[in-house]
Amino acid sequence: MTDETQETVSPEAPAGGPPSKEACTMAMLAHLLGIFTWFVGPLIIWLIKKDEDAFINDQGKEALNFQITVGIIYVICGATSCFVIPIFIMMGVGIAALVLAIMAAVKANDGVTYRYPFTLRLIK
Repeated sequence: MTDETQETVSPEAPAGGPPSKEACTMAMLAHLLGIFTWFVGPLIIWLIKKDEDAFINDQGKEALNFQITVGIIYVICGATSCFVIPIFIMMGVGIAALVLAIMAAVKANDGVTYRYPFTLRLIK
């Protein structure tokens, strides 16, 4: 047995070294724009910058998938809003989406890959 610890890298993590400051800023912007523009902001950033940096590609897809998932939940809750419970679910999802997007933006700005919980991975 050896005392060496081996660092395991997540298969979802972008390849290469640490991301540049510009890549971190663009990834952070993708997460934050989702708060204000739903999926449009992350989509634009991802489409424009995905080929420039693997970190932007990864975090842009993550932000886009999360915003699409939130949108699907809103549509389902809106369609069933004649009941009382979906209204409370929509409020809870809105607060959770805000908190998670801010957490993701902070992690992305630090150059750390962030994965949203309970997100449909529609764009791979």
